[in-house]
Amino acid sequence: MRGLKDKVVIITGAASGIGKATALRFAEEGAHVVVADYADGAAAVEEIKARGAQSVYLKVNVTNQENVQAMVDKTIETFGKIDVLINNAGITKDAMMKKMTKDAWDAVISVNLTGVFNCTSAVLPHMLEQKSGVVLTTSSVVGLYGNLGQTNYAASKWGVIGMTKSWVKEMAKTGLRFNCVAPGFVATDMVKKIPEQVLQEKILVKVPAGRLGEPEEIAAAFAFLASDDAKFINGTVLSVDGACTL
Repeated sequence: MRGLKDKVVIITGAASGIGKATALRFAEEGAHVVVADYADGAAAVEEIKARGAQSVYLKVNVTNQENVQAMVDKTIETFGKIDVLINNAGITKDAMMKKMTKDAWDAVISVNLTGVFNCTSAVLPHMLEQKSGVVLTTSSVVGLYGNLGQTNYAASKWGVIGMTKSWVKEMAKTGLRFNCVAPGFVATDMVKKIPEQVLQEKILVKVPAGRLGEPEEIAAAFAFLASDDAKFINGTVLSVDGACTL
């Protein structure tokens, strides 16, 4: 992708799954990658370095503003700038609405929605000062169309779309870009734990492509939207879902 070499990218939730695949893709494009995760990201950093890129792991709790600010400060100290933020950290605590607890609601909203606000708020002063920057956020097809048992998750993933579009209306003339990627059903460790019968009868039946997506396919979407090839794309939601939303 054009324009990613030597860019500094922070990816939250980068220790595993889609986040890790995205970190590796940016490394292959020549970017410097900050693996930001509450889980241990040391192994991801080693894989990134094996691809010839510079990388550091920073432990971060995206729900804590002071913790997030420390992550941003350390990134600036290490690499001197921030070009791309990928808000990918997220959790699920599923239950049907009649059984969903306030604690389950608060936990998901805190990480998936407030965490995006916290991270974007922290990088914004640096991006505005340099008059360039890209903020990409992981939404979901669930955020677009809802899902049984995921009131909290769907609300959070729809919420990040609303925030993203609002930021574009506020800052499109500043040189900053804000977009979302909405993955469908992807072969992450979480999905692989679903019983095969459930996977076939409840999930894959909804996907015209007939298969799960691969984390690397989501990573490719992030790389494109961060690149110079996407300079005129701002405020969009790119669904990467095997046509499951048709």
